[in-house]
Amino acid sequence: MLGSSSTTLKNLPLKRRLCFLLKLVCFFSSVLIFCEFLIYYVVIFQCRWPDVKGGAHMSEKETSASVLKAIILADTHLLGEIKGHWMDKLRREWQMERSFQTALWLLQPDIVFILGDVFDEGKWSSPQAWADDVRRFQKMFKHSVFTELVVIAGNHDIGFHYEMTTYKVNRFEKVFNFTSGKLITRKGINFVLVNSVAMEGDGCAICRTSEAKLVALSHKLNCSQQKPNPSNKRCSDVEKLPASEPILLQHYPLYRKSDAECTGEDSAPPEEKNIPFNEKYDVLSQEASQKLLWWFQPRLILSGHTHSACEVLHAGKIPEISVPSFSWRNRNNPSFIMGSITPTDFSLQKCFLPFESRVFTIYCAAGALLVILVLAHVQLLTPPFYFAQRLISKHKAV
Repeated sequence: MLGSSSTTLKNLPLKRRLCFLLKLVCFFSSVLIFCEFLIYYVVIFQCRWPDVKGGAHMSEKETSASVLKAIILADTHLLGEIKGHWMDKLRREWQMERSFQTALWLLQPDIVFILGDVFDEGKWSSPQAWADDVRRFQKMFKHSVFTELVVIAGNHDIGFHYEMTTYKVNRFEKVFNFTSGKLITRKGINFVLVNSVAMEGDGCAICRTSEAKLVALSHKLNCSQQKPNPSNKRCSDVEKLPASEPILLQHYPLYRKSDAECTGEDSAPPEEKNIPFNEKYDVLSQEASQKLLWWFQPRLILSGHTHSACEVLHAGKIPEISVPSFSWRNRNNPSFIMGSITPTDFSLQKCFLPFESRVFTIYCAAGALLVILVLAHVQLLTPPFYFAQRLISKHKAV
């Protein structure tokens, strides 16, 4: 059998064999280009910025001037030198880079927020490994001067509370210009950046500094939202900020018992939903959560860490959105949040990235088709038409 097939191959004209080989290469290249490049455009092109109240009645120029377009993602977990295999790094980083660059090109956001755990091994990486991780991050998430990138610290970036040191915090702050209690105001919208790892409440030096900054910022925001009153001495010398209620950005979610109430296709798997969360590990403590709510009375809280989506209401009125992981290493269906935000309102929309299982299915189907074409070409596989014709001929002969 093998001998006859090799003889058949040798008897084929060289030109025909080269032509067939060229067709196979073109077919394989087309599948590769689609699965590794074009698919991101096909999927993200379907995402649309959500409308905010009054947006339908605004002109395009007014909407562009008053609505801030923000992309929010979390938990990229760029692999390090210790746990990261080079093939895994290559695959995951290519996926995230193509998704991010495609989203920037198609959606043109004003600002991008990454809610922590940028790196997987920042909590223990050496200076050389840290520098390499930062270099790769800057290549993957490069952006134009028209888009601002804001990065929040996560436990994998600076360590859990017991691993967190001034050196690691300063190292992260130097690269990303991040400090806990920092206020970013864009188009009259106040964003408060929180180092949630430092909300342990045990009085550690980093925790005390972080909380002091948050308290001072809370005072400024509260004074800015009050009507001018000469008799109010506490606010007389305070720098006035836009009166917009703030949006909190942090890595750890506020306290909740579990993900049992979370719904949606990218929420936690059923077998994980009822597992109780540990305070100060999976979520912030009840005390720290209550402090942030008291200090800021935010209109929206955005967090990461759990790698799954969830939406909860705190105090019956303050929504918190847990943003799922942006990495295919953590999810089959990564996504990011698109937010249209004004000083008084916001609207959020989720944009899913290509499902890895679907990409794998395309590769498997293409591989199977490739095998069939090769077998048919070397005449080891009889085409169905000729097979049926032979059966009919034999039947007539009988």
